[in-house]
Amino acid sequence: MPNELIFFLMILVVLCTTLFTFRMGKTWLYAYIALCIVLANIFVTKQFRLFGLSATGGNIVYGAIFLVTDMLCEHYGKEAGQKAVLIGFFAAVFYLITSQFILLIKPSEYDTVHAGMKAIFSFAPRIVFASMIAYLISQFHDIWAYHTIRKFTHNRMLWLRNNASTWTSQLIDSITFSLIAFVGVFPVQVVLQIILSTYFLKIIVAAIDTPFLYLSYRFLPDDLRQKSEVNQ
Repeated sequence: MPNELIFFLMILVVLCTTLFTFRMGKTWLYAYIALCIVLANIFVTKQFRLFGLSATGGNIVYGAIFLVTDMLCEHYGKEAGQKAVLIGFFAAVFYLITSQFILLIKPSEYDTVHAGMKAIFSFAPRIVFASMIAYLISQFHDIWAYHTIRKFTHNRMLWLRNNASTWTSQLIDSITFSLIAFVGVFPVQVVLQIILSTYFLKIIVAAIDTPFLYLSYRFLPDDLRQKSEVNQ
C-alpha cells in the first residue's frame, strides 16, 4: 500500500477520533491533546517519503492538536483553548523526563526492546525541546489569530478563521521546530526540505479538518447541547 494512501487513511481516522472525542466532552479533549502531543513526539522520529518529499511521522496527530484547540475556542472560548495548550505542554515535559529515566534503567538479559527504545528516546531531548518551543509559540498564535479573525468577521466565515489561523500557525511551527530540532543533524538543504514538506502536509491536514469543525455543531456534547436549548 503506497504511503500516500496510508497518509490519507490515517488523517480520516485521526480526525474522526477527534470529532468523537469532542462529542464526549471538554475533559476528553484535554486528555486527547495530551495523548496527541506525546504521540507526535514519538512519531516525528520516523523519516519517510511522501509525494516525493522528505517527511516526518508526527504531522497528522500534531495537526489534530490545532483542530482540538479550534474546537475548544469555537465552543468553549479562548480560556479553554489556552488551558489545552498548557496541558499539552505538561504532557510533553512529562514525556521528556520519564523517557530519559527509563533509558537509565539497565535492561535484563531477557530484554528485547531496550535497543529500540534507546533509538527513539535518545533522540527525545532535542526533539521534545524543539517541539515544546514550537508548540507554545504556534498554539498561542493560533488561538490569538482564531479569535482575532472571528471578531473581525463578526463570528461569520468559520472556514476562514479555521484555515487562516491554522495555516499561519503551522508555518511558524514548522520553521521553529525544524531549525531547533534538525540544524546540525541534517544538511541545510534537508532541513529546508523538511520545513517545506511538513508545512505542505500540515496544510493538507488543516484543509481536510475544516468539514470536521463544521460537523462539530452536529455532534455537540451534552453540556453544550443543553446550553444551546436553554438559549433557544
